[in-house]
Amino acid sequence: MTEKPITNNSKVSTEPYKGVRDFYPEDMAIQNYIFDTWKRVAKEFNYVEYAASILEPAELYKSKGQRNEEMVNEQMYTFIDKGEREVALRPEMTPTLARMVAARRKGLKLPLRWFSIPNCFRYERSQRGRRREHWQLNCDVMGNNKDFSTIDAEVESISLAYNILKEFGAKDEDFEIRINHRGYFPHLFQKLNIPVTDEKIRQLTTLIDRKNKISEEEFNNEGVKIIGQEGINKYKNGLNNHGEEIRDSFFSESGLSKLIIELEKNNITNIKLDSDIARGFDYYTGIVFEVFDTDPANNRSLFGGGRYDNLLEMFGVEALPTVGFGMGDVTMRDFLETHNLLPKDLK
Repeated sequence: MTEKPITNNSKVSTEPYKGVRDFYPEDMAIQNYIFDTWKRVAKEFNYVEYAASILEPAELYKSKGQRNEEMVNEQMYTFIDKGEREVALRPEMTPTLARMVAARRKGLKLPLRWFSIPNCFRYERSQRGRRREHWQLNCDVMGNNKDFSTIDAEVESISLAYNILKEFGAKDEDFEIRINHRGYFPHLFQKLNIPVTDEKIRQLTTLIDRKNKISEEEFNNEGVKIIGQEGINKYKNGLNNHGEEIRDSFFSESGLSKLIIELEKNNITNIKLDSDIARGFDYYTGIVFEVFDTDPANNRSLFGGGRYDNLLEMFGVEALPTVGFGMGDVTMRDFLETHNLLPKDLK
């Protein structure tokens, strides 16, 4: 029997799956440099490393109070395994951390300072700074209410993030740390006399977090669906007439002003109060922050984090106040290349 010749149609593509990357030796060297720097600084702050499988029960990310609607409904990679269980490729690490800590809650000595560098998967449009697979440094400090009776944990977390960027050679003018508090949003809606339920506060907070990423028309249309045209008019008019006064009074009451003072004692001065910063996940409960690249060629959010106090409750165990952040490898490499910070032998 004569074999059919191989045609072009039968060739398997050499391209990787869309949104993921191959790491040839030169790319692996840069990746190792980033990971090694992350690990070194985290350990200098007395954080210890942990890890977990990329496979998790999908329900872990669907729990009320911790979910990100866009991630759960549009971005998660899920499948049904042979045991009829719905499984997800890990889209982020924080719920895994909570699960692991909850499993040994009574046997762990507090406070905990843990870090990991997991790879995460999200089905989203690939663009600069975003891929469907990425690695992310996660650093979290967890303690009891006594450990978190001050803003020391927030100062520590932001200081750790700041020192990582400085270890890469970044100058203060290369990046800006923007801070806010999740409590600002219900405070704002109350001051503007916008009647809202807890669910509407959640939806509006998520929308405001996206405000700078969507058009004004889209923001208005989505806002009308949540609180109606009258509510949106109150929001816009209230911000124009009283926004600065409301922000200033809240920032003073919430501890944000004190946070800035404490960070400045650590020589961290590239800080800005930003009332639009919310972070996308429902589990944040207090101070939140994002770090932005200031270079016009890469003017975007690099990473962020904040306080979340109640995530362990979904496992039926006592809550542990936590402050942490996640720093992705894709945005980190873009930042290093934009500011010409990669060592010469890696370029």
